[in-house]
Amino acid sequence: MTLYLPRTTTSQISEALTAERHSVGGGALNMVLTLIVVTDEADHYDAVRAATEAGREHPSRILALIRRDPEAEPAIDAEIRRPGTAGPGEALLLRLYGPLGDHPGSVVTPLLVPDAPVVAWWPGVGPANPSADPVGRLAHRRITDALRAADPVADLLNRIRNYQPGDTDLTWTRLTPWRSLLASTMDQPCGWVTQAEVTAETQYPSADLLVAWLADQLEVRVERTTSNGPGITGARLITENGDINLQRYDGRVATLTRPNQPDQTVALARRRPAEALAEELRRLDADEVYERTAKFMAAMLDRTEEPV
Repeated sequence: MTLYLPRTTTSQISEALTAERHSVGGGALNMVLTLIVVTDEADHYDAVRAATEAGREHPSRILALIRRDPEAEPAIDAEIRRPGTAGPGEALLLRLYGPLGDHPGSVVTPLLVPDAPVVAWWPGVGPANPSADPVGRLAHRRITDALRAADPVADLLNRIRNYQPGDTDLTWTRLTPWRSLLASTMDQPCGWVTQAEVTAETQYPSADLLVAWLADQLEVRVERTTSNGPGITGARLITENGDINLQRYDGRVATLTRPNQPDQTVALARRRPAEALAEELRRLDADEVYERTAKFMAAMLDRTEEPV
């Protein structure tokens, strides 16, 4: 069941939420966390669907803040979806008109459940400094996605320079299968790694993060080369005993080649937003590996841009 409240106020929304919780036995207050989705009308459907799918693994309340016409008179249109309609938790879609779109934190604060952790997610272009954003200040974790920006690498670099514990980006989360597979190749004797290479399409920040992670962890030179994609298409570790190659050309299946072993086919599909978001919701503390890798990447790219 969905309840529509056109041209409403936060106090009326709170009263309606209380009434809805009484009617379903208060289950909405037992959610693991509150997920605030900051989006626009064009992206809100896919964003809420991804948040709902992730919420099946991490039961959460979804508060979607959808900015509408910034020139309109201040107003809020609310849409309340009962638990079971949009996942295990309630979903609240708020369309903010006019100047209210510039003050989303003030709108959402009265609707937060006391003592419940808050995660903020910007599925589109996010703020350069998430921790200083009005919604970001309310959150324990702040999730952005540099891939949606016009210049993804520059967007991620700007955010890295404003990093605060709790920040993360889905360009990092998309790397988890690659990092896991590459790390697993080191479980067997393979000789000393002397150099590495990452191949990916241009302006793909996940590849730059993978380069930084390998360079930091292995303390070797890692070369970034260009392919037609999609995304990352290969990673190669050059060892004393031969090359370890992980190649993926179709965005779904990869081939792992190791010295003196038969080739192995492994599933390595590009991750959907819901899958990446669900992974990030598994933790509410700071991701120290991401912080170290992101800052290492920024330092690497800054060195390459220094004048000769």
